[in-house]
Amino acid sequence: MKKMIFCLAVLAAGFHTASAQDDERIFKRFKGDVSLGYAAPIGSESDGGFIFAMEPKFGITDQLSLGLRMEAAVTAKFKGNDIYGDPQVDNARGYGSYLATADYYFTKNYSFRPFIGGGAGVFGVVDDENTFTEDPVTAVKFGGILRTGLEARHFRLGVEYNFVPSTMATIYTYDNLGNVTETRMSIKNTYVGIKLGFVFGGGLR
Repeated sequence: MKKMIFCLAVLAAGFHTASAQDDERIFKRFKGDVSLGYAAPIGSESDGGFIFAMEPKFGITDQLSLGLRMEAAVTAKFKGNDIYGDPQVDNARGYGSYLATADYYFTKNYSFRPFIGGGAGVFGVVDDENTFTEDPVTAVKFGGILRTGLEARHFRLGVEYNFVPSTMATIYTYDNLGNVTETRMSIKNTYVGIKLGFVFGGGLR
């Protein structure tokens, strides 16, 4: 009887060790993605622009990851070409952000993984209203994001709504007598990002 109990204990310990090793073999905690995309301003004078983002992540579980999104975005209003054929832009605006993020995946199937997520952090905003302001407006704002999308093996498609508080600018105009007048104006900074990226790490070994 003692020998049987001893053998069962050894088998149970071996099974537990094998299971732990198998879990470690399957689930890799570190991953990340690099993305390019389109930035669509909400309620501003800019038409749109480009996004570049990097986001290293750590898997808390196989369906929940935490990350740090580092993103740069540029938007502008395109006014066509001048007489020399050079493109003319107005309301140029740049964003740089560092956000702590969290994503939840609805499935463990790495071939197709829909997700939702969010995050919060800081946005640096540079606004060059170059037709009627004296200097670019710069500000650091605390904001956040909500996002959804899907991952299919090493590819990621996502849509992100970036909540960025408005900034204030001094607008210089002329009255009927040619005198310069100053007006304080609120500039909206919220934008939507549509991004396609490459995922590295994570998944199955």
